[in-house]
Amino acid sequence: MGKRYTELSDKHMQFIREQKLFFVGTATADSRVNISPKGMDSFKVLGPARVAWLNVTGSGNETAAHVRIAPRMTIMFCAFVGSPLILRLYGNARVVHPGDADWPDLFGKFRPLPGARQIFDVEIDLVQTSCGMAVPFFDYAGEREQLSDWAADQGEAGIRRYWHDKNQLSIDGLPTYIVEKSG
Repeated sequence: MGKRYTELSDKHMQFIREQKLFFVGTATADSRVNISPKGMDSFKVLGPARVAWLNVTGSGNETAAHVRIAPRMTIMFCAFVGSPLILRLYGNARVVHPGDADWPDLFGKFRPLPGARQIFDVEIDLVQTSCGMAVPFFDYAGEREQLSDWAADQGEAGIRRYWHDKNQLSIDGLPTYIVEKSG
């Protein structure tokens, strides 16, 4: 059932392109484990052992706080239509902020999203598939626009205020450095 690979195959990459949702898991040695669902066409395969995803402003900023201390990250995709499959990507991530030199190049690979705050650039060291036979079927009905609409309404100054007020610390009090690193 489960298989391990050292990098993404063409078949894995095609599966990723077809998915509308993925999950990201991170933790430090003594923090809470954070698992976040992601969508919004925010994931890109950059090569057989490298992926990136664009993170938009949200209520928390756990992933950034965790990755700065412990860069390990797990990304999971599940087939909700078609043949069953779970695809997990294990690797080490780095946080790229709008103020970082490589932001323009990486950000250019994504459709711009209102409230974009970080890119997570992940070097994959293990790809694992498993059966996914317990994952139910779901129909895709479309993207939710509320977060994009909210971010657009805030404008750049409002988003930066939100970062300052709500995104500087994880729920465990770990710093995210979003204000300092975002230029």
